Amino acid sequence: MAYTDIDKPSDYFNTVTYTGTGSTRSVTGVGFQPDWLWIKSRSGAVNHALYDVNRGGTNALRSNTTGAEAQFGDAVVTFETDGFEIAGTNVTGVNGSGESIVSWNWLGGGTASENTQGDITSQVSASTTSGFSIVSYTGTGSLATVGHGLGVTPKMIIVKGRTNVNNWVIYHESIGATKYIFFDTQPAGVSSTPWNNTSPTVNSFTVNTSGVCNGSGVDYIAYCFAEKKGFSKFGTYTGNGNADGTFVYTGFKPAFVMLKRTNGTNNWLILDSIRDPFNDVEKQLLPNVSDSEYTVANTLDLTSNGFKLRDTNASRNASGGTYIYMAFASNPFVTSTGVPTTAR
Repeated sequence: MAYTDIDKPSDYFNTVTYTGTGSTRSVTGVGFQPDWLWIKSRSGAVNHALYDVNRGGTNALRSNTTGAEAQFGDAVVTFETDGFEIAGTNVTGVNGSGESIVSWNWLGGGTASENTQGDITSQVSASTTSGFSIVSYTGTGSLATVGHGLGVTPKMIIVKGRTNVNNWVIYHESIGATKYIFFDTQPAGVSSTPWNNTSPTVNSFTVNTSGVCNGSGVDYIAYCFAEKKGFSKFGTYTGNGNADGTFVYTGFKPAFVMLKRTNGTNNWLILDSIRDPFNDVEKQLLPNVSDSEYTVANTLDLTSNGFKLRDTNASRNASGGTYIYMAFASNPFVTSTGVPTTAR
């Protein structure tokens, strides 16, 4: 399937920062109605909060815990034309009074529709233009496939049980279908259990009997990503252990980079160009823990066509360290420039 070019990446992914009010408020300036919303308090050690159009805005998933989806205090999120509304007063972590907060926002395909391209019928909200889909399904406990709706092979798949207590499990093309990685601090595991040693296809991904992706009667959510030239990149690099660090070519100036060492027990990292609009980029949030934002000088530079590591820290540039990453563009290498947005 041929994709159309994305001239303005911020139409499909955008980062917004805001200050919490402790009462119902709208966060605007996203530029579209988000279908996947990832919120994190920058100023407080509070859980991450993930919402999506398939599951609705009442129950959040938390990337740093193994818990089932549950309401975040009394917060209720409504997806709006140019952002989202947060209702409630017990909202620390997503809209606490005076909190500094970031939200990362992705556009999917709006309301999910039925997909029968896998053995398990799924509900899919897919943007084939940007290569992103949100997939909900119920596990069978038996080897099966699940349709993802992208029409091309995904490079990365993130799966979480909604109704059970279990790890997030992640497929990344760079480590292959014989391995997996969690949103916690262990390196990539060597096992065929989650993906049955089977790579995803243009229509579906394979799940075995593991409770992390296909427990009988368990409801799951999957976030699936195909690579789009000039908009997204899912790859690997090897650290050099030098302050003049490895350069990673993406073909665009990144707006968002998430990375993880796969041969070491290091944290995941998220960096973006809204919290750090100028090099060097040094404000870090960690998907696998609830820590508040912290600053590490000389972390990396975001360049017009990729990112360059600027220190020797083992979580991002150890000599011989292997790393996976996902990156989304602020603007392509050769086309127009997206405009960063900050909500006040």
